[in-house]
Amino acid sequence: MDRLAWALEDQALMARAKRYFDWQARLVKPELGRRVVEVGCGSGNFTGHLLDSEFVVALDIEAACVERVRERYPDRRNLHTLTTSPGCEEFRALGRFMADSCVCLNVLEHIEDDAGALASMAAILRQGGSVVLMVPAFPSLYGPIDRNSGHFRRYTRRSLVSLAGKAGLKVRNIRFMNSVGMFGWWLNARVLRREKQSAGQIDFFDRWMVPVISRVEASIPPPFGQSILAVLTRP
Repeated sequence: MDRLAWALEDQALMARAKRYFDWQARLVKPELGRRVVEVGCGSGNFTGHLLDSEFVVALDIEAACVERVRERYPDRRNLHTLTTSPGCEEFRALGRFMADSCVCLNVLEHIEDDAGALASMAAILRQGGSVVLMVPAFPSLYGPIDRNSGHFRRYTRRSLVSLAGKAGLKVRNIRFMNSVGMFGWWLNARVLRREKQSAGQIDFFDRWMVPVISRVEASIPPPFGQSILAVLTRP
């Protein structure tokens, strides 16, 4: 299966996880301003949560994904779509919109030059703007699903803080997310050696686990997790 077909299938599977995306939104949206650039929108699973913003640019390197976003959210005057990636001329031109936020969820690990991509995001923001990242945690969890999904890496808190510094960004907040999901990912990567995500696992996790985990982690920030959420600011 080629990389685009794999990405579209993975996006379709994740579209089932509505509670999970609601959870993401509760964590991410308070950190965003009114003019948002979504880097790596995929097929738009998170984009819908951004549409109450004044201005949204949803972009992806895959034209088929961008077209899917247009189909899912037609006639939204505040939504603009673009096929590009950080570092490209079209991306740099987004600086004219004076965005106050970039949101990049589970995308940076797909980019070989992650430092350059993060610096490009910082460059299009106005002073004081924020980059909100979600990335997969712990290199030791890297497995077949990561490889087949096109992940170059998984991150530690330390590696992400270092990356932010190289991009000229300050860390305002950094935390783990989805502690229970980490064990599920370990099971898939190290024991079952799954090659792709399971619809049954996603459905079970989204229906039964997300409501509980999200409430617990809202009160007690976990010391580990499947993902790292970071809020970075441009000085």
